[in-house]
Amino acid sequence: MSENSVIIPRTKKPDWLRVKLPIGKKYTELRGIVDKYNLNTICTSGSCPNMGECWGEGTATFMILGNICTRSCGFCGVKTGKPETVAWDEPEKVARSIYLMKIKHAVITSVDRDDLKDGGSIIWSETIQAIRRSNPNTTLETLIPDFRGEKVNIDRLIDVAPEIISHNLETVRRLTREVRIQAKYDRSLEVLKYIKESGQRRTKSGIMLGLGETENEVIETLQDLKNAKVDVVTIGQYLQPSKKHLPVHDFITPQQFDKYKKIGLDLGFKYVESGALVRSSYRAHKHLV
Repeated sequence: MSENSVIIPRTKKPDWLRVKLPIGKKYTELRGIVDKYNLNTICTSGSCPNMGECWGEGTATFMILGNICTRSCGFCGVKTGKPETVAWDEPEKVARSIYLMKIKHAVITSVDRDDLKDGGSIIWSETIQAIRRSNPNTTLETLIPDFRGEKVNIDRLIDVAPEIISHNLETVRRLTREVRIQAKYDRSLEVLKYIKESGQRRTKSGIMLGLGETENEVIETLQDLKNAKVDVVTIGQYLQPSKKHLPVHDFITPQQFDKYKKIGLDLGFKYVESGALVRSSYRAHKHLV
């Protein structure tokens, strides 16, 4: 039991995790376009609780390189196994989706593709370039995998210079082996630091709470991210995707999330988004300046 949390039976979510149904003219318009053209967004496929708010502000998240991951993280609802072959026309399809939806700020993410020599970095690079050709006024955030720490692949993202490069640490050091399995805590920090020191203007990372971490461990993690020169941090509540995934250890109170936000800002992060429903792309457009 972490000393910062309130324990609630896992079958009963607290009131502060209630999600408002997405509404508004902009949301309705975008939902119609997504359905009409069968566009793929993480917002819809992941049933994101912030979809209405983000779409209303012209922000959406797209996943590339398929929907089967080569890793089997204990927290993630994405299927794991042998991925399909790379769809080389995907960059243009994503660019077209962003054009049709008139997205002002796009977040691009992907599954891990450890089966590919380039880790999928070539498709990543081509996707950013295709979006820029079709949507020159759209700003971009790339939420990338660690590419096994291989700099030649990371460099492909740095070279196309999205406005924000993000890579999630996900959890504290002690829980990394259980939560992320094939990932490494220090490798993720090294990737983030390398990106920043290579000239990237803004870097970002995110962690989940409610997996059994202590307050001191969260503070240590925030300090590690600051030492890696990360600019923006998101902190949210872990929710179990299915019974096969790691259980929720505890639900973090809104007051504790507020405390972590203050700690993060005091450490010197430019932005700290901290709350039960916060996800990696939450208020992403606001992290540009």
